[in-house]
Amino acid sequence: RSSIVIASTLTRRSQFLHHRYTRRSVSPLSHAMSSASSSSPAPSLIDVESLRRSRILSSKLYFDVPPSKVPLIYSTSYDIAFLGMENLHPFDSSKWGRVCRFLILDGVLEKNRIVEPLETTENDLLVVHSESYLNSLKSSLNVSIIVEIPPVALLPNCLVQKKILYPFRKQVGGTILAAKLAKERGWAINVGGGFHHCCAQKGGGFCAYADISLCIHYSFTRLNISSQTAIKGQAIQLEEHYFLVLINANHLRVMIIDLDAHQGNGHEQDFSNNRRVYILDMYNPGIYPFDYEARRFIDQKVEIVSGTTTDDYLAKLDEALQVAGRTFDPELVVYNAGTDVLDGDPLGRLKISPEGVTSRDEKVFRFARERNIPVVMLTSGGYMKSSARVIADSIVNLSKKCLIDMGGSS
Repeated sequence: RSSIVIASTLTRRSQFLHHRYTRRSVSPLSHAMSSASSSSPAPSLIDVESLRRSRILSSKLYFDVPPSKVPLIYSTSYDIAFLGMENLHPFDSSKWGRVCRFLILDGVLEKNRIVEPLETTENDLLVVHSESYLNSLKSSLNVSIIVEIPPVALLPNCLVQKKILYPFRKQVGGTILAAKLAKERGWAINVGGGFHHCCAQKGGGFCAYADISLCIHYSFTRLNISSQTAIKGQAIQLEEHYFLVLINANHLRVMIIDLDAHQGNGHEQDFSNNRRVYILDMYNPGIYPFDYEARRFIDQKVEIVSGTTTDDYLAKLDEALQVAGRTFDPELVVYNAGTDVLDGDPLGRLKISPEGVTSRDEKVFRFARERNIPVVMLTSGGYMKSSARVIADSIVNLSKKCLIDMGGSS
């Protein structure tokens, strides 16, 4: 209670600290709250963070998964198919299901051991997204621009919600749940997600929801990984100390390793000034999204030019992981494992072999597992039919190398 009193009697010094330490890390939720009424007083920082925390704690997306299940998350609802419109975009919107079918056929995965996530609700999404952005998705035209399929603009929005946005919301639920499973089991794979072009206020590039940002914010609140998170609601006598405590109360440190061929401009915008999130982004600067502003927020930028081959790519990755390991000490790794780096991908424009992708994924898992860091893998982009087979083969390799355990326990 005393914290609320302190927040309601801000001094100029407190306001300065509010601006300095929270600039972009709370702006999406602030924007949503401030849009409610122009006559309402601006919400204090404690109001914003309390509302975010309340939404996270009331969410049903974190649920207990029995040990008989393996931390591989998928739902048949992930796959997008509607009147053939999905074929108008180069993305293979059925790859998620085919990955699981390959794993089952290979004898690596049993269907009844797959974890099915819940759909994210509007309240869940408001943890990061503003009401105005979510309302914009009620326009089929806006959704058609985000998913880059113009005929979607002609569909009734109820169909767009059911056939396109509902699958996305299920995948977002999978990404959020994956962090909980990774904390419990050491690793988790969401056979979907990785919508790294979407930020709090804007979607694009076939990414309608910011699942990576949502996953991390849920982790901040729900995963008590760090031993330094014991700061409770003690009465703080000095207002400037209050804000420092608020920002540092959750010490969970997260590293995003984004190895999709495209720059992850969405999560870069969302965590532009958040020192708890370290972003290693290895991308082709000569392709979409050309977001030069977001590039300023990358902690470790590794630009891979068109035509880069497997050996050069893996050498750059080895060096990048060494630097990241020396620079930042994460307690959770979110690995965006796009397969649009494959040779022949029409959008990625790189020349990485299927074996190179398998080696890449193994390197990232070794980086995390050898340091006892929970790791979440998302499948992200990939614009060839061969992507599903490559992803499945990589997961099989991770199992063979004992970096993941696909057996579960009976």
